[in-house]
Amino acid sequence: MKLRIKGNSIRLRLLRSEVERFASDGRISDEILFGDRGLRYSLVASAYTQTTHARMEEDEITVVIPRDEATRWASSDDVGIEADQPIGNGEDLSILIEKDFVCAGRRDDPDREDAFAKQT
Repeated sequence: MKLRIKGNSIRLRLLRSEVERFASDGRISDEILFGDRGLRYSLVASAYTQTTHARMEEDEITVVIPRDEATRWASSDDVGIEADQPIGNGEDLSILIEKDFVCAGRRDDPDREDAFAKQT
């Protein structure tokens, strides 16, 4: 799972095997290590939420999506799930969860075999 953060936006991109694991387990996580500390990031499907939202606790960013929406996304041709989360002062956190597609210009991409085929 790839994490991209820019300003008040967060984007998670999942390869085919990660979407399958997420559909099966309802959760997927990864971690970036900084020596003796790390930052964990997770995508969680929950039956207890009605909206897609993100939270940060200690050293983990968690993006939570409603279970029904997660199931529909993982089992369809839908590419992404988008949401805006109010964070105060009239600002939003933009959240995007997407399926990771093959990059046409990068034949050496190590994720190429597990990426989704380019849609036409």
